[in-house]
Amino acid sequence: MQEQEVIKVLKNDLNFNENSIKKLKLFSDSLILANTKHNFISKSTENNIWQRHILDSAQLVKFIDFKSGSLSDLGSGAGLPGIILAIFNENKNFNVKLFEKSPVKRRFLAKMIEDLDLNAEVLTNINDEDLDSDIIVCRAFKKLDQVIQVSREIAKKPHKLIVLKGQNAQEEINKAFKNQKYPYKIEKSMTDENSRIIIMEFN
Repeated sequence: MQEQEVIKVLKNDLNFNENSIKKLKLFSDSLILANTKHNFISKSTENNIWQRHILDSAQLVKFIDFKSGSLSDLGSGAGLPGIILAIFNENKNFNVKLFEKSPVKRRFLAKMIEDLDLNAEVLTNINDEDLDSDIIVCRAFKKLDQVIQVSREIAKKPHKLIVLKGQNAQEEINKAFKNQKYPYKIEKSMTDENSRIIIMEFN
């Protein structure tokens, strides 16, 4: 899927409005420009950025209630999915937190938040900050067992965990649940028939 096809899906299936689409275009252009100096995304995926990165991140809006609370993106990198979700969010009371260790990536994220006028903030290491969001998302952060450990040990309150995973999703679940099982559901990805979205609720 190229840009116009993805935009059609974003509007028709995921309810992104014209203003959000405009911001996504600015973000996409900025990311590709930044990628000439830094390896934010794989060079081989630049030509397919709208499907591979933007739609892949955007599909998470189906599983998020933006009416109240806050969201944390662990290992946000170039803002995938955090910036995309912040672009979709129109509730001034819903805050998006982007956790990223790399100073270079943090500077890029801060610039995007300012340029796109987003209700979001950039934070450093998850171990040094309060992880008190209602929803935790991650795309290319850690193995599932490590993500669950963070979710169980660092997150402060009941929350929903949403993790984008590739074709090894079930394998990672089996490994993560070796000692303790948690309720979960798996959704198919809109962008890759082999990829999965793992959704868990922690109380």
